[in-house]
Amino acid sequence: MKFNPSKIVCIGLNYRAHLGEMNEKLPEHPIMFLKPPTAVIGDGDGIIYPEMTSELHYEAELAIVIKDRTKDVPAEMAYDHILGYTCANDITARDLQRADGQWTRAKSFDTFCPLGPELVTGIDPEHLEIKLFLNGKLMQHSNTEKLIFKPAFLVSFISRVMTILPGDIILTGTPSGVGPMQKGDTVVVEIEKVGRLTNRVT
Repeated sequence: MKFNPSKIVCIGLNYRAHLGEMNEKLPEHPIMFLKPPTAVIGDGDGIIYPEMTSELHYEAELAIVIKDRTKDVPAEMAYDHILGYTCANDITARDLQRADGQWTRAKSFDTFCPLGPELVTGIDPEHLEIKLFLNGKLMQHSNTEKLIFKPAFLVSFISRVMTILPGDIILTGTPSGVGPMQKGDTVVVEIEKVGRLTNRVT
């Protein structure tokens, strides 16, 4: 399936174990940043390793796909505005993230938002096993029940900041176990009831 969001709204530091490995404190509210739509690629597409970085990281995430124009929605009504879910890989140039102190450059290169393989509906997003494999080796393994800020809260919170449009994507955060990829590596994001997203670093 091809995804065409007007924007990708991302949530950082949303698993407690990931906070520890990043030496960060528990956030009082969701930490938001954006990826441009030009970062989106699909299942089977190549992740380009930019010359500007020497530390390219994977981050497995559950992605929310928005159904309709969403603004100032209470959390108890948030699921009415969710079209479905897919797998995501929030590719990050970790050295640039550290150097800049904010995350736009590190997260926004072309091909830095693999999504897919399909849009899945009718599932409970709060109890899904999430894994990432690098060249067949399990690197990340958690469950969305460990999210600090749950999907419904995230949709509501974001909608009070900005209008979310049909087809927009929300990335819900990554668990612990993030790490580097090299050219030629194959990375797979696997989420229970959602599918397997496979990409190769080129």
